[in-house]
Amino acid sequence: MVKFSKQFEGQLVPEWKEAFVDYWQLKEDLKKIHLLNNNSNHPIKHSHHNSLSSNILSSLKEFSLFGHQHKDHEAIHVHKKLASSASKGDLYETELLEQFEDSDAAKEFFSCLDLQLNKVNQFFKTKEKEFLDRGDCLRKQMEILVELKSAFKKQRDKAANSSQDSTEDASIDCTISYEEDSVKDRTEQEQIQDDSTGELEKNEVLDSPRSEEMGEMGKSMRMKRDDIKLRTLSGHVFNCQGKNLRINIPLTNPSRTFSAISYLVWGDLVSQSSKKCNPEGSKLHINKTKLHHAEKMIKGAFIELYKGLGYLKTYRNLNMLAFIKILKKFDKVTGKQVLPIYLKVVESSYFNSSDKVMNLADEVEDLFIKHFAEEDRRKARKYLKPHQHTESHSVTFFIGLFTGCFIALFVGYVIMAHITGMYRRQPDTVYMETVYPLLSMFTLMFLHFFLYGCNIFMWRKARINYSFIFELGPTKELKYRDVFLICTTSMTAVVGVMFIHLSLHTKGHSFSQVQVIPGLLLLSFMLLLVCPFKICYRSSRFRFLCVLRNIVLSPLYKVVMLDFFMADQLCSQVPMLRNLEYVACYYLTGSYKNQDYGYCMRAKHFRDLAYAVSFLPYYWRAMQCARRWFDEGQTSHLVNLGKYVSAMLAAGAKVAYEKERSVGWLCLVVVVSSAATIYQLYWDFVKDWGLLQINSKNPWLRNELMLRQKFIYYFSMGLNLILRLAWLQTVLHSNFEHVDYRVTGLFLASLEVIRRGQWNFYRLENEHLNNAGKFRAVKTVPLPFHEVDEED
Repeated sequence: MVKFSKQFEGQLVPEWKEAFVDYWQLKEDLKKIHLLNNNSNHPIKHSHHNSLSSNILSSLKEFSLFGHQHKDHEAIHVHKKLASSASKGDLYETELLEQFEDSDAAKEFFSCLDLQLNKVNQFFKTKEKEFLDRGDCLRKQMEILVELKSAFKKQRDKAANSSQDSTEDASIDCTISYEEDSVKDRTEQEQIQDDSTGELEKNEVLDSPRSEEMGEMGKSMRMKRDDIKLRTLSGHVFNCQGKNLRINIPLTNPSRTFSAISYLVWGDLVSQSSKKCNPEGSKLHINKTKLHHAEKMIKGAFIELYKGLGYLKTYRNLNMLAFIKILKKFDKVTGKQVLPIYLKVVESSYFNSSDKVMNLADEVEDLFIKHFAEEDRRKARKYLKPHQHTESHSVTFFIGLFTGCFIALFVGYVIMAHITGMYRRQPDTVYMETVYPLLSMFTLMFLHFFLYGCNIFMWRKARINYSFIFELGPTKELKYRDVFLICTTSMTAVVGVMFIHLSLHTKGHSFSQVQVIPGLLLLSFMLLLVCPFKICYRSSRFRFLCVLRNIVLSPLYKVVMLDFFMADQLCSQVPMLRNLEYVACYYLTGSYKNQDYGYCMRAKHFRDLAYAVSFLPYYWRAMQCARRWFDEGQTSHLVNLGKYVSAMLAAGAKVAYEKERSVGWLCLVVVVSSAATIYQLYWDFVKDWGLLQINSKNPWLRNELMLRQKFIYYFSMGLNLILRLAWLQTVLHSNFEHVDYRVTGLFLASLEVIRRGQWNFYRLENEHLNNAGKFRAVKTVPLPFHEVDEED
């Protein structure tokens, strides 16, 4: 049977861990009481006499002069202090009425228990208010969307019946109304709230009322309003019953970005001409595409709200169970009957008695079924409560099977390559120039993928919520077993084909026929990647292609965590990209037919393309930093952009040194690369990993650590420093004896991939701790309809 502490830790919301009952601290306090009770089992006669007399006196106190029980017969009494304001919850304080074996330890236990109860109540009330406010805002957004769609449908039917011009389909009569309060910009409020909350300590977040933040919120909202116009695709302002509304669609793709730019350029001219032509402003120009985007945004906001309400239910149930378990243990250790007394207080406390969360969850589910699921409850559950795929034992079986096949084929390939002398200093030049780049490319790619599987395993073990950070759907994300299966299967196929190719090559078969085999292998993987059929993890493949598209067009797409995380991976795969470019050139130009492997090196345009490939990952990453600065306005993104610019300068200096090996270029390489390395190390340790904090309780680390052993962090920092200095090989030209220089290059490229693998773990650990520091467990979805001022 699983212990409750492990069950409790496995089911709690990782980002809210600090807000849950500190069950482990309560157990430590209980152990102290247990040890003191064990020591008191061997008392001297005097102490036995005192304890006997105290028991007699306590029993006499239980009865009054008239033979009835005394009102203070209970072991404890919990006092309730009413809240001083609506934002603060009631406070509970326990008074000991009976004599315990060790009063100080018992007081310490109940003091900690009261603190946990007050903390849980305050956090629950804060989150409940946040979700209720979000629910009210979504309800108003839904009302506006329904009326807009209804007006659009009526106008379209009217235009169709009257056989008028199709241009009238894009305009709607302004007959929209909504109730009571105005629709506020929830995106701005939540963003400002996150920024202000991040500056506070966690205990202050639990205790401080949200009303104190609202004053500054209103000021900063006005200051940011002009920036929001530049960062969203805003429609024309329309007035309905004295309310000014605008539809804001985030610039998440190139079409919206170009539309926003054109709106900024021509917005004033269009608005002036529309005022002249239609001074009364009786038409609302909203097309069907905008309504579709608005509906999609509101749908996503409903899903995230429902998820947050589910987390809050889990928070309530787990904390209630934790109180029951720890009180049972206390009764067992002390022999007192405290559970029924304190449990009444817990059951009547705010976090357990409030039913607002349950009511709101039911309302959200009903609204979602009505407006987004066509009254189909089963269809709505697929979005609101998606089921995770169960892990199959067959996956583990095939991992073992393909691992064995890979090892056997790899050993056979190594033996054959050793016999033929392929990898010595004087190898078969044709083989090393044509086939080895393909093998090197697949080795680096699947080594990186294997390390990603190891990252997923460690993230899950350390309770790092990587799915939320990457915004992965629970039904589509790859588990670490799936990643290992892909790696072992792919590398078995690659090594198997290489083994067959080398066997045919050594037996003297036709060169043109044999050389087709590696090209067909690459073509097979490319076709499988874009295969539209529902096989081989189609959703993950398509998501990967979408991320690559976002990276290549990074200035035009909104940058999310998964995008720049993948772009960082590409920065460590420059040798693989150069091998891919060379292999593609070798087969697409037909050089494999006549063994002209040097054509791609001689042709100037292909040589320039090879150099450009070395710069592209850093350029993409720099453009992502620029886009994030444009969207968020934080100067730290510009500083991060400078890191990738320094990496491009270092790469350019190395390319120039390869062309002209002079002392001047060598000195420039050393200076620029050293500066870039220092820049990168600082950003790795301080920004990406969050380490090297001066006032940390863990020297040179940070206060919160997900791993228990501190030496792992120090070792990783040292290893990252050493592997960052791999560029020194450009200067030293070190090679292994009796080994071809290409093998040495593959070894050094593998070290960079390994460095990136360990970087990944600490990068997401720091991101997870940032989310936990702000208690951010659900995604904030921007809403489309916003109220604007009259002057806007």
